[in-house]
Amino acid sequence: MITKDIQLPVKKSESGMVANVLEQFNKAANHIDLNPNIRRILNVTNNEIIIHFPVKMDNGNVEIFTGYRVQHNNALGPYKGGLRYHETVDIDAAKALAMWMTWKTSLAGLPYGGAKGGIKINPKLYSQSELERITRRFTYALGDNIGPEHDIPAPDVNTNAQTMAWIADTYMSTKSPAERSRYQHVVTGKPVGSGGIEGRDRSTGYGVFLTIKLWAEKRNVSLKGKRFIVQGFGNVGYWASHFMEQEGAILVGVQDAFASIYKPDGIEVKQLNAHIENHEGSVNLFPDAFAIEKDDFFGLECDILIPAALGNQITAENAHLIKAKLIAEGANGPTNVEGERILIENGIEIIPDILCNSGGVIGSYFEWLQNRNGELWHMDEVILKLEKVLKESFNKVYEYANKENVDMRTAAFCLAIQRIEKAYIQRGIFP
Repeated sequence: MITKDIQLPVKKSESGMVANVLEQFNKAANHIDLNPNIRRILNVTNNEIIIHFPVKMDNGNVEIFTGYRVQHNNALGPYKGGLRYHETVDIDAAKALAMWMTWKTSLAGLPYGGAKGGIKINPKLYSQSELERITRRFTYALGDNIGPEHDIPAPDVNTNAQTMAWIADTYMSTKSPAERSRYQHVVTGKPVGSGGIEGRDRSTGYGVFLTIKLWAEKRNVSLKGKRFIVQGFGNVGYWASHFMEQEGAILVGVQDAFASIYKPDGIEVKQLNAHIENHEGSVNLFPDAFAIEKDDFFGLECDILIPAALGNQITAENAHLIKAKLIAEGANGPTNVEGERILIENGIEIIPDILCNSGGVIGSYFEWLQNRNGELWHMDEVILKLEKVLKESFNKVYEYANKENVDMRTAAFCLAIQRIEKAYIQRGIFP
């Protein structure tokens, strides 16, 4: 038997984000006294796929790329999770992100499991036509490891609606002509004109904003005049900032991979976004703010911090610098366990990633349903449905945290794991 005080060991080879998510999982599993057999199942991934595939470059040379797809658990439904194109992509990163997706979809009440993957690549080094060939070749190599009722990819870091359109077209092309339209929902996050849904582009960022707003309402405070900083100004960071600004909050600092900027009396979101679009996707050299050192960013004076870049950004090395009273995790796994302990000791609240950024997968679910049922949903309908699901999730987590006297992350994990545990108990384990 496994008691409430024991956690399954983390293998020596598993470090970084994997160790982080497993410690989060074990903490919640201990709290709910998770069935030890189910703990063993959830502690590992179902499938880990590594693919090496050749692609001909524009200059005629052939390069070999490595792609990954990790499927963690599908007890509640098909695997669901993004594909990212980044140099940090490896099997451990995919494993950790797949686990977080399992908890995220479960917490939101979706009929999905968790998966993640991508290609180890710096997409800035390749032309658009090369990226198309890389994407299509990866899709073909994945074959039936993905599918609309089996594993449904979506955009993630450095992938977008165009990437999803290439994947959908390639996958559909492998089916007989009479059946191709039945497979359109093999991916979500597609362009609106190619089976995508209105509002999917902003659903993650809107969800980040909405959870902040719901937190503020619980605290009886207004967001008007609240100062916030954002790490990462891609799709999530931009839309979260857009809606925060509309609510009257003031963006005072932004950091990306190339630069960090600060302006105490406020940065205009639309103006910054226009600059980014014309300067190779970076805030660097933005004329209406001060450039600051990278290591000074988290120490900026603000009320709210939105990490919306990569994982493991807030650690024991910098958590003590943070002056914000609230951290809203727009990225997956931006806060490691040691960093979180310091934040909690300092009275800083965290809206955890599996709740805060779940608007994206909820929006993906709506797109999947739209394609599956041959329907057409409009923006106002999508946002209304998104709000309903997010409010229900937020209220459940908030109430559980208060009732059990735990932090919001532990509360979110407990609720997510309990739903999966219930499914296993009701169905049994074959054979």
